[in-house]
Amino acid sequence: MSYLEVRDLTVAYGAIQAVRGVSFAVGRGEIVSLIGSNGAGKTTTLRTISGLLRPVAGEILLDGEPLHRLPAHEILARGVAHSPEGRRLFARMTVEENLRLGAHTRRDEPGIRSDLERVYAMFPVLGERRTAKAGLFSGGEQQMLAIGRALMSRPQLLMLDEPSMGLSPIMTGQILETVRALRDAGTTVLLVEQNALAALSLADQAYVIDLGRTTLSGTGAQLLADPRVQEAYLGDGVT
Repeated sequence: MSYLEVRDLTVAYGAIQAVRGVSFAVGRGEIVSLIGSNGAGKTTTLRTISGLLRPVAGEILLDGEPLHRLPAHEILARGVAHSPEGRRLFARMTVEENLRLGAHTRRDEPGIRSDLERVYAMFPVLGERRTAKAGLFSGGEQQMLAIGRALMSRPQLLMLDEPSMGLSPIMTGQILETVRALRDAGTTVLLVEQNALAALSLADQAYVIDLGRTTLSGTGAQLLADPRVQEAYLGDGVT
């Protein structure tokens, strides 16, 4: 049984259906990538899994138990963390204050302090500037902080929405290597990423979402080799 299952998910904004029957599965310890054009429904899917939106139809199961009827704070408490598109940090709060917000459902202060040090070891620039305001950081440093904040809840499933958006190629590589390291350490990752080549190269499994529907699936390597994916998402340089 898959750790996370999304079955025939339909989500609407008023009369407009943004997701129209998306289905996919995520196994424990995997990186699963969702790729597709802008407006395909990828972000809406993550927001629905995390409880920020309610589906019109379909199911979301975590370890076989329904997730889609729960409020967002209970979904977080069950081990699902969401680092949203655009980072959504509190610019006037310090690094450490932003990180502690990620642990707001926890009451184990020694464990929280231990996890702060873990994040600082993962992203040394955050540790060096832990008292600095988040709004003073570069885009890449803010992305590190957004991922660190999500990790402070000790998630079993980490959902990342466009972690490389607006970053330089060097910083993108650093962020995506961090994603790989998190998977290797046992965290399950559901990744939405505009850089389809990087997303598929990282992925154990991957799905293409187009116009709100799942249209293709396979291993990352299989989709990298698929001519339809190459033409639509990878450009002429991939063969």
